[in-house]
Amino acid sequence: MKRSIAAAAGPRAAGPIHPFHPWRLLLATMLLALAAGLSLPAFAEAGPGHAGGPGMMLLSPRALDRVDATPAQREQIRQILQAARKDLQPLREQGRSLREQGLALFTQPTIDAAAAEALRQQELTLHDQASRRMLQAMVDAGNVLTTAQRQRLAAQLQQRAALMHKQRAERAALDGGRP
Repeated sequence: MKRSIAAAAGPRAAGPIHPFHPWRLLLATMLLALAAGLSLPAFAEAGPGHAGGPGMMLLSPRALDRVDATPAQREQIRQILQAARKDLQPLREQGRSLREQGLALFTQPTIDAAAAEALRQQELTLHDQASRRMLQAMVDAGNVLTTAQRQRLAAQLQQRAALMHKQRAERAALDGGRP
């Protein structure tokens, strides 16, 4: 007697295949929300010479040295970035609070999926606000520079990105192909 492949594989094989078990999907969502929350400080935290976020570093004092920015340009850009830093600080604090809420939610005996989704939505909204403010600062600061200065900055960013890509590939090769 011939048996079907599904019957030979057992009772679980007969039903539809679900690549994502509900708990796995919930866990993945929570981890994604947590990762989004953890990334917000990178955008909202201020460091020396920039208002926050990787894009703002292209307007650091050292970068402005490379494009021969005038003292007047430097002061205008400093004021723009300082205002952005001030605007981003409350978002950073809100992000910290959301991360704490996420950790509290994740450690409960039963994870409330609706609460996790609501938290994720809040984190996305917060991230969008920070991103919008950073973009505005970049546009304002970019308008202080001449077209030639912005082109030199862009060329430097491309060179830096190429160097980082090369170094990442070299490290991966040394680590046996792991990124």
